[in-house]
Amino acid sequence: MSFLTTKAFAVSEGVRIAIDSVRANKVRAGLTILGIAVGVFVVVAISASVRGINNSVASDLAAAGPNTFFVQRFPIVFEACDGSENTCAWLRNPSISVREAQALGQLSTVEQVGMRLNWSAAVKYRNTTLPSAAIEAYSGNWAQLTGPDIFQGRAFTEAEAQTGQRVVVINKLMAERLFGELDPLGKTVMFNGSPFEVIGVYEDKAGFLSGDSPKSVMPVFALVRHLGGRINDLGLSVKPRGDAPNARELAIDDVTATLRGSRGLRPRNLSNFAILTQDKLFETYNSIFGIFFLVTIALSAVGLLVGGVGVVAIMMISVTERTREIGVRKALGATKGNIMWQFLVEAATLTVIGGSIGLFLGWLVTLAIRSFTPIAASIPPMAVVAALGASCFTGILFGLLPAARAARLDPVEALRYE
Repeated sequence: MSFLTTKAFAVSEGVRIAIDSVRANKVRAGLTILGIAVGVFVVVAISASVRGINNSVASDLAAAGPNTFFVQRFPIVFEACDGSENTCAWLRNPSISVREAQALGQLSTVEQVGMRLNWSAAVKYRNTTLPSAAIEAYSGNWAQLTGPDIFQGRAFTEAEAQTGQRVVVINKLMAERLFGELDPLGKTVMFNGSPFEVIGVYEDKAGFLSGDSPKSVMPVFALVRHLGGRINDLGLSVKPRGDAPNARELAIDDVTATLRGSRGLRPRNLSNFAILTQDKLFETYNSIFGIFFLVTIALSAVGLLVGGVGVVAIMMISVTERTREIGVRKALGATKGNIMWQFLVEAATLTVIGGSIGLFLGWLVTLAIRSFTPIAASIPPMAVVAALGASCFTGILFGLLPAARAARLDPVEALRYE
């Protein structure tokens, strides 16, 4: 019999014995399998969710255009502020003004500059009310900047935006909740008691950042004049001119120089505004979400550890119960290596069964996330390999002690064991 054939037989024999052990000791084996399954389930479910969220965040950021960057009053920082002069100097940054937005739009390296405000309001049509719906207010070039998928009606014009007309474009979800089967175009909807005419319906590309909720888009000046939007919260989206590799960097340099010059900042002064690129936003997101991911992986490792302790316990009991069997095998010529191999395969089989169950449960949760949330969760292939590999490694690692004990048994004493 060849070496490979011998090893294959030993593996299959160990697997068969492990399955028989599970059948004979269902509760004991079940607890061991459960610990491994929980650990693997957490790893797979979290990995699938994180992958889906990462793709969704990247898609949300790319929706504004791959080179588009953002100018806003405050940077994204995580700093404790006590109100003193020495902390959070950015709190004293002046707001972005309409005049500055217009000045940036005149730069040769800039193609479009769009103003944006975020707000919320109670929305009502007849007897249907949405207590707090999100409002995104833009300048008249909204359609050129973000490219919304308007499948009914139209976007508001530059003239409507400049004069602050009471017009609004709503997303599909808001249209369904307010109007049901009715045609929303031309209908008057009340935003905090102020009437707006619905001129369009757009398909919202829901993602992790944008979410799947009723939303509407209206002109910035309409929001400020009729709904009390704060112009001090104004932010800008800047689309560079051209597709050259350094187009964004050139535009950022020009925007920075223009804003610093208009605000009278000297070279030694720090900029009192923030410029955010999509790369920086994704980096910030990763720094926040990465901590959460590491914590959940650490918690799942606890599950594997508990399962590993269970492997030690069940295998030690198995060695004790099968002492005479081990003695007989040694008497018939089995080596220490043969005995140790058998018990290691048995331990690995138990943990792989638990890992497979955890993988299956993780797959079910992934399907549920994809079906009921805007997150396109998917299991990375490496997560499958890592989950099964970790469960197998756990079985081998924690099975070493029982296997070594079985291999060291004296055959004569083992045959006398009752």
